[in-house]
Amino acid sequence: MSNRSPERTPLPSFPEVATHDTIPSQVKSILAVLVITAFVMMLNETTVGVALPAIMNDFSISATTGQWLLTGFLLTMAVVLPATGWMLERFSTRSVFIFATLTFLVGTVTAALAPTFAVLLMARVAQAIGTAIVMPLLMTTTMTLVPAAKRGMVMGLISVVMAAGPALGPTVAGLVLNFTNWHGIFWIMVPLVAIAALIGALRLTNFGTNSPTPFDVLSMILSIFAFGSLIYGLSSIGTLFEGGKAALITLGILGVGVVGLALFVWRQVVRGREDRALLDLRPLAVRNFTLSLLVLMGLMAALLGVLNTLPLYLQGSLLVTALVTGLALLPGGILEAVLSPVSGRIYDKFGPRPLIIPGMSLVMGSLFWLSTVDENSSVWMVVAVHIVFSVGLAGLFTPVLTTALGSLPQNLYGHGSAILNTLQQLAGAAGTAVMIAIYSSVGAQSMAGGASAPAALADGASAAFLASGILAAITLVISLFITRVPQSSDTRELIESSDAKRASK
Repeated sequence: MSNRSPERTPLPSFPEVATHDTIPSQVKSILAVLVITAFVMMLNETTVGVALPAIMNDFSISATTGQWLLTGFLLTMAVVLPATGWMLERFSTRSVFIFATLTFLVGTVTAALAPTFAVLLMARVAQAIGTAIVMPLLMTTTMTLVPAAKRGMVMGLISVVMAAGPALGPTVAGLVLNFTNWHGIFWIMVPLVAIAALIGALRLTNFGTNSPTPFDVLSMILSIFAFGSLIYGLSSIGTLFEGGKAALITLGILGVGVVGLALFVWRQVVRGREDRALLDLRPLAVRNFTLSLLVLMGLMAALLGVLNTLPLYLQGSLLVTALVTGLALLPGGILEAVLSPVSGRIYDKFGPRPLIIPGMSLVMGSLFWLSTVDENSSVWMVVAVHIVFSVGLAGLFTPVLTTALGSLPQNLYGHGSAILNTLQQLAGAAGTAVMIAIYSSVGAQSMAGGASAPAALADGASAAFLASGILAAITLVISLFITRVPQSSDTRELIESSDAKRASK
């Protein structure tokens, strides 16, 4: 087999992007379309959970069946994300955006009209495909078109999409359900995505180069076994505490995922030597990228773990309503959305360390503070802790994302963003599963010991938050080694050096 790299076809590029510290108006409009589209899609990811009881009632299904609307979305994202690096390299920017938005739009309309649960589930799969493609597309576009001196500011907006979008989803869904049924949750997204798709189709211009790398079917199959099994197994990790047949099944699925991941990595390394990998793993050879990736995974595990455990504590131990729960988490989400772009501007001036270390310290401190809760804690205390937690997150996502992708050469932006988004999904699933498993297990033990239900559930929540705090402490140590990326640097030489060393072995 030939070792020659596939010939790349150049596409039109935006003038003056690489040589000036200003963002052209054409680029601003494209980024605005992508940011709005991604925000709507990320908002959609967490809206269905609130509507799940109504959906279960309409279709006469159990909670176990209904949960597939959430699990199926995560599984689809996990399977599609590894292929987005190849997709962004193989096809034009405009065609990828149109495919993603049309797929999401068709899924959303189908979900709104769904006559059966099976149709609704397939619609959610289509939504997940569109979401999985748009986030790496947004990151790659930003890194390619925005000059280095302005990337932090734009990445701040992307941080809002990644963190505030999912956080505000339940609140938006709750408001919609006050006026209409669950179908309305999908209908309100249709015009937003349709307008974004139309504007993007008219204004989005191709940039960079296309590489006619062939699609590797075997890698895609391995990706399904690897990431699909890992996400499903991690989502079911609570069964390990229960024992029995369910625990054995979960262990088996996790085993399939680990083996599939090992084979997937091996195949990408082999094909990567010929520039034919479905997911190019060469970004992992860049130290700053890998360190930033580990910090991001720790953040996502803590963030989603807390977002899914806090409502259980508030409603199960403090006995507040779902509306109060949503309102309690709203100030932190809004504050994070406001501060993330500010964090980006600070990054552009001073680099990552003045943001990452204080931000990680705030996250760690707030989680240890949260681990002191009991059944008598005030809701206002939880609001205050969540605000501190959100401020810390606002100072973290922007510098970590920008540093990670900024450490790579331009030809690896697509694959780097695919790696970031894929492992974020794994970390988020693991964080959620482990925190809820700890919450349930410790709560059950306390209840068996004679504690009241509110006290027992508070014990479980406290233990889960303590585990998140320990994870944050480990992540803080890792973050100390992240360094600033010189705005004029290009790590292509580092990649080529790594390839040469690997070939020599």
